[in-house]
Amino acid sequence: MAVTAVVFDVGNVLYRWSPRALYERLIPEDRALDAFLETVVTNDWHFQHDEGRDFADTSAELIARFPEHRDLILQWAPRFNETITGPVKGMIELVEELDSAGVPIFGITNFSHEFWPPFRAQEAHVFNRFRDIVVSGDEKLAKPDPEIFHLARTRFGLAPGEGVFLDDRADNAAAAEANGFVGHHFTNVDAARAHLTELGLL
Repeated sequence: MAVTAVVFDVGNVLYRWSPRALYERLIPEDRALDAFLETVVTNDWHFQHDEGRDFADTSAELIARFPEHRDLILQWAPRFNETITGPVKGMIELVEELDSAGVPIFGITNFSHEFWPPFRAQEAHVFNRFRDIVVSGDEKLAKPDPEIFHLARTRFGLAPGEGVFLDDRADNAAAAEANGFVGHHFTNVDAARAHLTELGLL
């Protein structure tokens, strides 16, 4: 079956994401910053938001473990957009090119149901080009769970093999491949363009 649609991950595919970008503004000493990111606001802790948990609950639990870092932990939610440091080189232009050519564009992103709306509003000029975006925090399903890919294909109206999915994590790309998408492990815009060209989308 011919591929007719492109489905994008958001973090580190369309936009660079790094918690360090926020906390290096708040913790001036490198070793203290490294320790904070490795032991307090870890990726595993943040993944709970992607799975649908509320920041009020996850932050309360974290503050109970690290009361000395209360003020820093509480900066996570209101300043979350500061962890997103701008577009990945060439990728917004790629989205615009595909949309202008009439290629259906969708998204599947691991993102908090609380943090997504402010970020989407900030980048509406990009996301308004998308026909639909499945947000893990809204669905309480996060990649690489197979169910999020089944849900996405149903919502997007894509038969198996009709959509190519770009994700910076190999496990997510492989899970998409196993669940009805053509998986593309994203590394850079040039490789993505080459693959989309091979598929006849560019």
